[in-house]
Amino acid sequence: MNHDEVLSLYERRFRHEPAPEMPGAVVERAGAVVRQSGPAPCWNGVLWSDLDERTADAAIAEQVRHYAELGTEFEWKLYGHDRPADLDRRLLAAGFTAEPPETLMVAETARIAAPAASAAPVAEPEGVRLVPVTGMDGVELMADVHERVFGASRVRIRERLAVQLAEGSVVAVLALADGVPVSAARMDLHPGTEFASLWGGGTAPEWRGRGVYRALVAYRAREALARGYRYLQVDASADSRPILTRLGFAALATTTPYTYG
Repeated sequence: MNHDEVLSLYERRFRHEPAPEMPGAVVERAGAVVRQSGPAPCWNGVLWSDLDERTADAAIAEQVRHYAELGTEFEWKLYGHDRPADLDRRLLAAGFTAEPPETLMVAETARIAAPAASAAPVAEPEGVRLVPVTGMDGVELMADVHERVFGASRVRIRERLAVQLAEGSVVAVLALADGVPVSAARMDLHPGTEFASLWGGGTAPEWRGRGVYRALVAYRAREALARGYRYLQVDASADSRPILTRLGFAALATTTPYTYG
């Protein structure tokens, strides 16, 4: 995999010319900024910018005004190679809050779904069963897990998954131990691109370190391969990055969410 070529492809598909992520979302180029806006449960925020020291502050102020008029909080997704070099400090000065940094990681789907003959396939951990989510009962269980593990809003997760399942743009899966959900994950499908993106995978503390996350990645990789997606993409946390590296993912860039509101 040529890292520079894949990063360039990712930037074009998801930052420069992205498709709206769900019905009701609007992607637009406003000056030197590409942003998405839409009603809940849509993600609102800045995907890409082409700024310099002279234009950055005015562009930041314009995005704050835009989303304030919509009455919604939003995120500025800042990549390590974005310019100007002090854009992070300018965002903080404008009232944004920096979330924990993440690493953009990509792997060839076939390599994760079907490892080399010398490598043992990733199996479900003993006592764990992976179950696809196809309806609202499973969505409720996923919302439970995300609320417990991440402290995330179960309302937003439930609304988002319901929309995605209805339009067929997601693969969602639960990890059950004795019938109790201990982890959950999803894979967003991006038709017209070469990428499927992995999200979630947070695991209950008592089940961490047993291979649950690895099994969820492998499950989704097989589903992506069956659907013809060439690459898997993850915004990896510090906890998941070492696991993904061992599985064969490559780090292409760093990214930090800056939130406002």
